[in-house]
Amino acid sequence: MLRQQLNDMLKDAMRAKEERKVSTIRLINAALKDRDIQARSKGNSDGIGEDEILGLLQSMVKQRRDSIEAYTKGARPDLAQQEAEEIAYIEHFLPKQLSDDETDAAITAAISKCGADCIKDMGKVMSALKANYAGRMDFSKVSGKVKAQLGAC
Repeated sequence: MLRQQLNDMLKDAMRAKEERKVSTIRLINAALKDRDIQARSKGNSDGIGEDEILGLLQSMVKQRRDSIEAYTKGARPDLAQQEAEEIAYIEHFLPKQLSDDETDAAITAAISKCGADCIKDMGKVMSALKANYAGRMDFSKVSGKVKAQLGAC
């Protein structure tokens, strides 16, 4: 489904001569093809699934946010603006992100579902969250919240 949306949006952007949008979608497609090749070498003939595509898109957004920060520090607002435009196009394919309250509730539910009571169980909680909320939360931020809720033992 995401692959079809990407292809449709690419065609529309090419017709409208939106260069930034075309280049961004081509970057996404190139990354997808790279991941598909890696998956095939591991025996998965279908390539990567929707959840992995969402993870890829999230990592692309994170890379661009890091780049914006670096370009802003380096006094390059033109490049920071370019990265911000790319983020907008990439986020179009991501589902709506959970709010902080929804994220906290999801973490609490995952902890109780897994029966986690210690930081040693963090892997179980994170894998449950990734299975249920792929593409809907920033897992780098979530890991800190999970650690805080589990505490040390």
